[in-house]
Amino acid sequence: MTTSPPMSSRRRLLLLLLLAVLAAASAEPVEDKAALLSFITQTRHLNRVQWNSSASACTWTGVTCDPSSTAVVSLRLPAVGLVGPIPPATLGRLRSLRVLSLRSNALSGPVPSDFSNLTLLYSLYLQNNLLSGPFPPGLAGLTRLSHLDLAGNNFSGSLPFSVNNLTRLSTLNLERNSFSGPIPSINIGTLKELNVSYNNLNGSIPETLSSFPQSSFAGNLQLCGAPLPPCPPFFPSPSPSPSAPTEPPPPAGPASNKKKKKLSTAAIVGIVVGAFLLISLIILLCICLLLARERKRKDGRPSTKPGPTPPPAVRSTDTGMTSSSKEELSGVVEAERNRLNFVGGGGGYSFDLEDLLRASAEVLGKGSFGTSYKAVLEEGTTVVVKRLKDVAVSKREFEVQMEELGRIDHRNLLPLRAYYYSKDEKLLVFDYLPAGSLSSVLHGSRGSGRAQLDWDNRMRIALAVGRGLSHLHNSARTVHGNVKASNVLLRPDLDSAALSDYALGPLFSFASAPSNRTAGYRAPEVVETRRPTLKSDVYSFGVLLLELLTGKTPDQALLGDEGIDLPRWVQSVVREEWTAEVFDSELMQYPNIEEEMVQLLQIAMACVATMPDSRPEVSEAVKMMEEIVNRAASESEGVGGASSDDPSKGGTSGGRTRPPPPPPAASSTP
Repeated sequence: MTTSPPMSSRRRLLLLLLLAVLAAASAEPVEDKAALLSFITQTRHLNRVQWNSSASACTWTGVTCDPSSTAVVSLRLPAVGLVGPIPPATLGRLRSLRVLSLRSNALSGPVPSDFSNLTLLYSLYLQNNLLSGPFPPGLAGLTRLSHLDLAGNNFSGSLPFSVNNLTRLSTLNLERNSFSGPIPSINIGTLKELNVSYNNLNGSIPETLSSFPQSSFAGNLQLCGAPLPPCPPFFPSPSPSPSAPTEPPPPAGPASNKKKKKLSTAAIVGIVVGAFLLISLIILLCICLLLARERKRKDGRPSTKPGPTPPPAVRSTDTGMTSSSKEELSGVVEAERNRLNFVGGGGGYSFDLEDLLRASAEVLGKGSFGTSYKAVLEEGTTVVVKRLKDVAVSKREFEVQMEELGRIDHRNLLPLRAYYYSKDEKLLVFDYLPAGSLSSVLHGSRGSGRAQLDWDNRMRIALAVGRGLSHLHNSARTVHGNVKASNVLLRPDLDSAALSDYALGPLFSFASAPSNRTAGYRAPEVVETRRPTLKSDVYSFGVLLLELLTGKTPDQALLGDEGIDLPRWVQSVVREEWTAEVFDSELMQYPNIEEEMVQLLQIAMACVATMPDSRPEVSEAVKMMEEIVNRAASESEGVGGASSDDPSKGGTSGGRTRPPPPPPAASSTP
């Protein structure tokens, strides 16, 4: 009888490894798979998400598992057409999740409270959806969070102090929501990027956040304090820490009562003595004033001897003055020197500098060249006053430039009405357009109750900007130099949208020009030279077209996880043949516009070409855009029969209102 030899330790080890490999190959995150299937079956979505329940969840689109395939660690479903609320008890069950990206969908409602179970979460991207409700309270317990992006939703309410619990946070993006109230004293040492712009926040910015740039707080008109302008004394201070100790009240007792009694007696004596001295001083001042007035009256009697006629500038019939002393004469000369100068007809305004200085003012925004104010004069006239900073030219050069700007006349260019120059102040006066800027309308908080900017209206605005810029280049022969969405001001008639802040660059030194001017809109060649040209205007116009198409801000901190600028992001998406992913989700609800959007995208990409010589002229881009509009109008008429472009006449163009044909260019004297 024979027996088999014992198995060697090496063979035993190989067998165990083989069994481990086979076990890993057959591993499946069963619980996480069930949670994902529950999520996708309860959420409306396009056919871009096709998960086969018979296959391993680790092979599904957007799903990443750990090396052992026993848990889901990453779920990325950006712009896949998810619609409606996030169902509870689904994604909150993915307890090993590190990265969750549901950005650029149409998710709505509040963030489920069971997101607090995702304690290992490192990055959460929910931007550009329709989510609402308060700041999700469950997120304050995710202490491992490093990146939190809730931008472009409709969250409201106050920002909680519990944000400080996120001690590892490096990026916090809450822009374009409806948060209100003061900003709490957020003090997170790892925080590198912060953006709370375009909300309804008010009060003073906490000192712990004063090192962040102005762009982090833009669009909150009632915010103040560094890095924004200082706060008036009536603004509330930032919310204190709930754990801040309060000073206990002084103990009450016989000793304190005795002290109060002694102080009260001393105070009474002081008040009596002070009142006596004050009354005596007032009587003495009255006597001195009476004596001085009498002496002046005697000295000011007209002489009976004939003398020279006073100069016209100081005659009493012209100025209301009663003396021709040197002080009064210098005051008249100074008043003439500091008068308000109207240009180009002045727009029918008839106020003067004193009226302007007495007007009530409200800060509208702080831009590249200075701060703009809404000024309401006493008689009710409303204008915009731009207070320039760091002007580097002489008074004569300033006046020449202002007179040239005053002669520019086009309905898509905001006209300059008046200017003021002194050693310490340089002011420009413009019409006030209450409809606001393209930036505020396009990037305002998204959600129910918000008026969306549909495709036809975006085309109207794009054509208006192009026509105004073309007039600057071809008729006025000047460079705009500052094309961006916040400088596109809207009128009720969107075909009359107007470009502002044009041709102001020559007033400033290129060496001292701010390097962050028009961030995201600058052409590559301007980044180093800081000298805008006609071709760099074309680049900025192309970025503006991309902004209208994508609904994204050009200087958005993160476009996905890549952190690239808008033109490069669009190029990367188009290169992968995901062109539909480029367009704003709000535009996808409008039928029969895909071809027009792709055509405008091609024009925009030509305008943002890296080499200036490869970019078209603005007039060429406008002509191509007009061809898109006219072609679409012709096709609509062919489908829907005869129609009218005038909405007031009840006509339609295949169910859509089309922009009117281009108007004749307004005349201008260069």
